[in-house]
Amino acid sequence: MSLARALVDVRPLRTSPLFRRLLIGRTVSTLGSFMTVVTVMFQVWDATRSTVWSGSVGLAQALPMIGIGLFAGSWVDRADRRRVYLLGNAGQAACSLLLAVQGFTGHVPVAAVLALVAVQASFGAVGAPAAGVFVPRLLPKDQVAAGLALNQVTGQAMMLLGPAVAGVVLGWWGIGVCYLLDAASFGVSFAASFALPAMPPVGEQSRPGLGGVADGLRFLTGHRVVRGALLTDLAATVLAMPASLFPLVNSERFDGDPRTLGLFLSALAVGGVATTALSGPVTRLARPGPVMLGAAGTWGAALAGFGLTTSAWAGLGFLVVAGAADALAVLSRTTIVQTCTPDALLGRVTAAETIVGQAGPQLGNLRAGAVAGWSSGATALVTGGLLCLAAVTAVGTSTPELRRGSGPADAPAQPAGALTAPAVEPG
Repeated sequence: MSLARALVDVRPLRTSPLFRRLLIGRTVSTLGSFMTVVTVMFQVWDATRSTVWSGSVGLAQALPMIGIGLFAGSWVDRADRRRVYLLGNAGQAACSLLLAVQGFTGHVPVAAVLALVAVQASFGAVGAPAAGVFVPRLLPKDQVAAGLALNQVTGQAMMLLGPAVAGVVLGWWGIGVCYLLDAASFGVSFAASFALPAMPPVGEQSRPGLGGVADGLRFLTGHRVVRGALLTDLAATVLAMPASLFPLVNSERFDGDPRTLGLFLSALAVGGVATTALSGPVTRLARPGPVMLGAAGTWGAALAGFGLTTSAWAGLGFLVVAGAADALAVLSRTTIVQTCTPDALLGRVTAAETIVGQAGPQLGNLRAGAVAGWSSGATALVTGGLLCLAAVTAVGTSTPELRRGSGPADAPAQPAGALTAPAVEPG
């Protein structure tokens, strides 16, 4: 296999100037968002020296996404997705500007800062389902997985770069400048998406209110492949999420060395970035179902291995494998959702997928902490990994459609924007 075919498939960059513009805007805004995450945590900790207040930052970001997401998805499936996305971008930029103002003035209560973070996350919850339709509307169906891989690899790169840039800016110019740069990054994203054509739903529009939400949930429970993909993701995150255990395992196995602790998260990220950068064969294979099942099982097995090892280097190796498996699983899940969901339902299903991605890791960290509380960090890792393997096996066994892995290549070739999808399958 040539190196060009091994690397991430860049055909979407060549074939779609609009996708290329969107990717640039999204990359810049993602960098700004990760800078803001670090800046808010720094500001809250500096003002309170309280782990409770620091932990509240995550809640302020996650709760609006969970509480607003499904209703936002229903709205997105009745409206022009481009306008909804622009509204979400503008709202997030305005919140960043207000955060910058309070950063320059100082002496703003921490609760007010968290309220601004929550409002910004609410605008993000509105924009996320709208953004979920862009890739399948702008690219031919056989390039959707490649477009998602490009989104993922740039996002992971910004996740690595953003905190480092935030640290430099905080040290030199302070929190106000960090927030101001985030606002500017949303301006770049707004400009990139402004050139998009109108994107109303294709097919029957969503019913307003709870009726539209119920229709989306009915599709999720009735479409076996999409349902299996989301269940597989929940099995991996709820049963085997390791992040909350890292400090304890580091203390139990590696004498609490802070250098080792820092390498744990870096190892996961390195595995994810490297694998996504080399995802060309996977996206061209167009079999996201089997890839997701295999990757989720590998995630569980690698974390169980991490829990058993007493060698720091072997542990880091297991985490690199886990990060690689997680990247493949996320890419496959998103590909399944965006190629198997009718356009008229895609906003709601993308919102549900986002909620699963937000809530699953939080619940997984809670489960891991509870198990470790009455046993040990290693026990929580090993049992979580084995439970993940068992759950993924159960999903794969009970969902032959997911095992067979129908992907974009199995459907008739369609021009970009002409989306169709399988009807809801019997449960």
